[in-house]
Amino acid sequence: MAEVVGVRFKRAGKIHYFNPTGFELKVGDLIVADGGRGPEIGRVVVAPPQVIASDVAEPMKPVLRKATDEDKKKAEANKEKEKEAFLIAKEIIGRLRLPMKLMNVDSPLEGDRFTFHFTSEGRVDFRELARELSNSLKAKVDLRQVGPRDEAKITGGYGHCGRVLCCANHLSEFAPVSIKMAKEQEISLNPTKISGSCGRLLCCLAYEIEQYRLLKARLPKKGQQVQTPMGPATVVYTSPLTETVIVELETKATVEYPASQVKPVAAAGGEPAPNGATGESTRQGQI
Repeated sequence: MAEVVGVRFKRAGKIHYFNPTGFELKVGDLIVADGGRGPEIGRVVVAPPQVIASDVAEPMKPVLRKATDEDKKKAEANKEKEKEAFLIAKEIIGRLRLPMKLMNVDSPLEGDRFTFHFTSEGRVDFRELARELSNSLKAKVDLRQVGPRDEAKITGGYGHCGRVLCCANHLSEFAPVSIKMAKEQEISLNPTKISGSCGRLLCCLAYEIEQYRLLKARLPKKGQQVQTPMGPATVVYTSPLTETVIVELETKATVEYPASQVKPVAAAGGEPAPNGATGESTRQGQI
């Protein structure tokens, strides 16, 4: 079975898989491979023994070589060219009065192509911009419009937690996030608290949702009739993380119990209703 190596060309970028072609590579090594626009320097993030070739769907290109000192010098020189190209593009965008915000520019190792990323509220006719850039830079030019999440990934910054944005630090791809996830974790639905710097729902809402669902499945539902050490009661609140239940007794007093001390009241057929069910219908308790 052929060996496979996982490579990132950018921090928090997508992992691409290559055939190491006989090179002994380990995590952290810099290599040169075709990133789609030509040879680029990438960093090994998954060592060959950690990947099974049959699990890789995309066709694998070969690793061209380990990055040399000359390759590293080229990469550094390209950064200066990218800065110059960025300034030239901003000047042309301003002169043409295009409704777009330039985010960044990058180029492959050979420096014969520049890719400009920009944001805009609508579609932009950038044909004149592309022509002028190509003539000024004497190179091929690609312009790509990105969305709010990609904008945050490119610019970076810090989240509500005080740490570097996940998208800029380690997230390779954006997972689907929904308002339902916030509700299931009983997080305040205040938009300022559940939205990231991109204005979209926080990516971290998806991190613990499966654990919450597993924990909640073992707890009774709000409004369910249960038996407690102090007699019959009705569930008014559950805490998945502490695995505790707050119930209202027949005396209207509220008491908090560990979930293990709260037993569902027997269902109509005489069998005890499982945690997470109301006793009226097992289906109602499914999550």
